[in-house]
Amino acid sequence: TCALVCALAGAASAQTKTSGTINCAKPDPAYSIEVGDRTGHSLGLSKTACTWTKPMEIEGSQTKDGYDVGSADANGTKARGTGYHVSNMSNGDKIFVRFSGTDTMTKDGKPESSAGTWSYTGGTGKLKGIKGKGTYKGKANADGSITYEVEGEYELPAKKM
Repeated sequence: TCALVCALAGAASAQTKTSGTINCAKPDPAYSIEVGDRTGHSLGLSKTACTWTKPMEIEGSQTKDGYDVGSADANGTKARGTGYHVSNMSNGDKIFVRFSGTDTMTKDGKPESSAGTWSYTGGTGKLKGIKGKGTYKGKANADGSITYEVEGEYELPAKKM
């Protein structure tokens, strides 16, 4: 029985791949302050509402909607961004994510593309203790929103017997 319990514990903690598509609206609110050391250098802070158009599935529950809170260090048409994302799941649980990446803007400051990495910082309910990481790639839409393709893997703590 020890071998069976050990095998089940190993299977329960195996990493599971997941992916989805999320659309994030134009940031609201969005703040930007010029640094003043060179033209086009600014620091920003924003909150963005997001909706999963192709949900990620985690333990039988799907991502629905959520929001990002992020900061950016912009220099011309490039920005280095970091922040946090909260997603609501179809069963009422939440997942918490930290992200970091690079954004590209047009010369007039409109979003163009985004790419980076993310990792879980926690979850609620069945997703408490979730761990994992992944990547994202985003492309701007005409209305100022950005659609992100998200992929990664997760692992949940082994259930206590």
